[in-house]
Amino acid sequence: MSAETIARWQFGITTVYHFLFVPLTIGLAPLVAGLQTAHHRTGKLQYLRASKFFGKLLLINFAIGVVTGLVQEFQFGMNWSNYSRFVGDVFGAPLAMEGLIAFFLESTFLGLWIFGWGRLSPRLHQWTIWLVAIGTAFSAYFILAANSWMQHPVGYHIGSDGRPKLTSISAVLFNPVQLVTFPHVMAGAAMTGGGVMACVSAWYLVHRRDDAVFRPTLKLGSWMVLGGGVATLISGDIQARVMTAVQPMKMAAAEALYHTTSGASFSIFTWGSLDGTKELFSLRIPDLLSFMATGSFTGQVEGINNLQQEYVAQYGPGNYLPMVPVTYWGFRLMIGFGMLAALIAFVVLWLMRSGRTPRSRWVLGAMVVALVSPFLANSFGWIFTEVGRQPWTVFGLLKTADSASPTVSAGTVLTSLIVFTLLYGVLAVVDLKLMVKYARTGPPTEEETLASLEKKPLLPAGESDDDDEDADRPMSFAY
Repeated sequence: MSAETIARWQFGITTVYHFLFVPLTIGLAPLVAGLQTAHHRTGKLQYLRASKFFGKLLLINFAIGVVTGLVQEFQFGMNWSNYSRFVGDVFGAPLAMEGLIAFFLESTFLGLWIFGWGRLSPRLHQWTIWLVAIGTAFSAYFILAANSWMQHPVGYHIGSDGRPKLTSISAVLFNPVQLVTFPHVMAGAAMTGGGVMACVSAWYLVHRRDDAVFRPTLKLGSWMVLGGGVATLISGDIQARVMTAVQPMKMAAAEALYHTTSGASFSIFTWGSLDGTKELFSLRIPDLLSFMATGSFTGQVEGINNLQQEYVAQYGPGNYLPMVPVTYWGFRLMIGFGMLAALIAFVVLWLMRSGRTPRSRWVLGAMVVALVSPFLANSFGWIFTEVGRQPWTVFGLLKTADSASPTVSAGTVLTSLIVFTLLYGVLAVVDLKLMVKYARTGPPTEEETLASLEKKPLLPAGESDDDDEDADRPMSFAY
């Protein structure tokens, strides 16, 4: 196996793993902020207990997410040095903004939220967690802007050294692909955060613990999953048309459509050869693909064979097909798992109408599925997006085969792949144990919650904190 192939596996494994944590942080932060604001507006203590409880899960997830994210940038320099040199003058701008603006907001105000209980006014303290939520959204925006530039390069010119030079940062930040990708990813993150909140809340309701805290959060989480599902459906429909315009091969591969067709059908399920070139059985909805791709039920969708000929004429000899079966099934699994989560959330909300509280164990089982489904939908969405762009790293400018580091051996990349995989395995176990442990611990009592709101002095520099006596209690610094 070549160094490039192993590097691609390494990047895929670490990116999918890292992206398990990102949407949960993005989705859970505004939910925690909303609960704290609800307490501030209504004075109801159960909202603050819920905010503190889910805030613990947010902190654990954020910490693991930061650690796993560091490897991403490390890989650019180690395994993809040709790519880093090629895109550095453009790619560096949104990444720098992510670090200087978004991560600054996230880390600074998360620290103020953790240590600000009783030291900041309630109004000011609630704004710290809202700024964390805004920081996570900014972070997603800048990272997606960089990725969208790879999908559809804009705002550049090719310099005398043959590399793209940034001419318009606004063109990069407001790339048409970015403008449809960002709301789609944010909606998926809302489903993830809502799924976790709803599942944990359902567990407590089934075990008849803290109904006052978890009945509202089951409803809130379920609404987030359902609302996020509707938003992903709408934004995904718009995104399909933009994708058809700028990356027609990705849309053709998503449908395994080899021949240009007017009034093209959408296949719900197709059984065929492993390379996707031969269809044995297919279940289809007539004309739907044309509507998704062009907005017209009779619109023409270009097929893989025609696009291959066009790309050969435009870019020179070569194979410009992505891996069709992976692209095809990634697209369907993304949609399927997302819609499954939304359907479960709808059923749970129906069961909760007129003040009812679902306590059946099958509801808890369904909420576990609603928790896992957004994670799977997000992961398959990324796999579809990145595999569907192949063979390009930067569409039309740089192929993946030309992006790898020329001096890093296959053995070196394989060693780092094994080390990262083992390290991530350990982190997964640690994260799962921490999340389960603190999820089962339950929310703070009313007395503990009220005590945390008592005014505390801001400590002069150099003096010790009187709360240090609590330092041996897990996460007591924040509660």
